[in-house]
Amino acid sequence: MKSVFNWSMAAGMALMLVAVASAAAPPDTQRDSERIKNEVRHELVMIPQLTIFDNLSYRVDDGTVTLTGQVRNAFLKDQAAAVVKKIEGVETVNNQIEVLPTSFNDDAIRRREARAIFGYEPLFRYSLGVVPPIHIIVKNGHVTLDGVVNNQMDKNMAGIRANGVAGVFSVENDLQVEN
Repeated sequence: MKSVFNWSMAAGMALMLVAVASAAAPPDTQRDSERIKNEVRHELVMIPQLTIFDNLSYRVDDGTVTLTGQVRNAFLKDQAAAVVKKIEGVETVNNQIEVLPTSFNDDAIRRREARAIFGYEPLFRYSLGVVPPIHIIVKNGHVTLDGVVNNQMDKNMAGIRANGVAGVFSVENDLQVEN
């Protein structure tokens, strides 16, 4: 009888120590937030319909993922929200992705921009890979270049090549230089 009492006291003390230790150590929200960011990025770049003519970005705040950017069709917008909702730890998805207007003229400009930029030998390397680092966003004849390039010369050259395309009203060069 005495051994059962001693055993139950020891078990009770152990449970109390575990409860105190878990209460004293706050949950690692920083690590969880980083994990969510990495998973969101991975899921977004794995969407098969994502091309160089779409631009997706996101922000993670305490279990809420805010999706932003521009896409060519509503399906891609919905698909992005759907894959992010499935990630463990994501409580809500605020989908602010803009669906670009449908336009034959914009589609022609997209193709000409891609040829002008990626057809230029010094910039050709940016066309390689599953998700190329330069994104060409065209809205009503206005072009925005988004993404990352290796150096300032590549950024400037991409902007010059984009400005030389016929039918373009303006070019905004938002390319970031690595480092």
